Amino acid sequence: MINNDYPLNDKVSWITEFLWWSAGADKYFLMKSPKADRVKYAGIGGIVFCTGLLAMVSGGFAFHTIFGPKGEAIDISALTTTADILGSIIFGFVWGTIIFNLDRFIVSSTGKGDGTDKVTWKEVKQALPRIIIAIILGFAISAPLEIKILESEINAELQAFQNENTLELNKKTEKEFIQKRKDIEARKSEFEKKIAEYDKEVVRIQTELDALIDAQQAEMQDKRAYGFGPVAKKMQKDIDNKRQDIKDYEAKRKNEVLDWKGQIAFQDSLIRNLQAEKNDRLKENEVVSAGYSGLLKRIQISHEIGGLIPWVILFVFLSIETGPIFFKMMMNKGVYDYLVENYNYQREVENGIWKEPHAYEGKDGLIFLEKVTFLEVNQAKEEKKLKTNAQSKISAKAIEKWENKKLKEVESSPDSFITEGEDSAQSNNA
Repeated sequence: MINNDYPLNDKVSWITEFLWWSAGADKYFLMKSPKADRVKYAGIGGIVFCTGLLAMVSGGFAFHTIFGPKGEAIDISALTTTADILGSIIFGFVWGTIIFNLDRFIVSSTGKGDGTDKVTWKEVKQALPRIIIAIILGFAISAPLEIKILESEINAELQAFQNENTLELNKKTEKEFIQKRKDIEARKSEFEKKIAEYDKEVVRIQTELDALIDAQQAEMQDKRAYGFGPVAKKMQKDIDNKRQDIKDYEAKRKNEVLDWKGQIAFQDSLIRNLQAEKNDRLKENEVVSAGYSGLLKRIQISHEIGGLIPWVILFVFLSIETGPIFFKMMMNKGVYDYLVENYNYQREVENGIWKEPHAYEGKDGLIFLEKVTFLEVNQAKEEKKLKTNAQSKISAKAIEKWENKKLKEVESSPDSFITEGEDSAQSNNA
């Protein structure tokens, strides 16, 4: 006998209704069920909803980490813009909604198993696809939250890694540009050697010229009474020839010298440009190192320095994700479940679907099968059989009457059915 004092149809808050909806439960039947059933499904809905909220926060962190600004790990927050925040909020909301609906579908599509509080291997096998999906979602949600929880430690380690990576890149850059400078200076040295050889040759000729001039002056001083005598004139001729040799040599090598000096100036410009290029490369090294602040690197550092903490966080989220599935398998059937089954059976019968359980003895024990009969299909099948049989009888009766009629015509006028001569072949063929 039902206790009429129990408030089966009392009013519930919109929060409770929302939690029931989150759990994939039917408000109509829960309002007719005991409070224990209401609490169970509100609890499951609360887990599903909270998972969606955590996924929303996790998605926002993941979006900001992946698509947000890149820089030094410790000062990265200073680079965050309003667009980054807005993008993180939108992506987090969309991601949380997706996870919430997936969890709601997984929970609502998970049956009661055998209806007892024991989780059997058979129930686990049946729920295995849903469990796998829940585990994947647990991994996806836990990773961004894991790096947010350990953010301070990760940033410190990440900053040290970025600095170390920058130094390593700078060493390679220094080595590369030292080699480039050596190559340029080697080419410059070749042209400087050629100019030095040219200058050396000019000095040699000039030295010979100076020696001739000194000799001429000495000659003129020794024989000042004679003045500019024959010997001095001959020396002057040698001096003029030597001066001409200098002019000829300078004229002959003028274009080469100008080219060598141009090449030296060009190599000097390359050295200056090389220094500017080196400075740009050093700045690029800082940018490259700052790029190691993404989601993957942070997860890697988290597992390197976090010890058991990342695994604890992961298992917590796996428990949250898979918990509702196992809870439903451990739930005993209650009034709500029987009301739903009764309603479903009633609708099936009203729509001409009849189910009958059957048990068979197999090698592994009893095998329970369910025979489904579609009444409207069977009715249509029987009607079709009756119509087909009736049509066969009608056709047989019509053929019989036609046969009798033709026999009477043959008896009364046989010549009408017999032809001779040329008309016989045509009539018979016809």
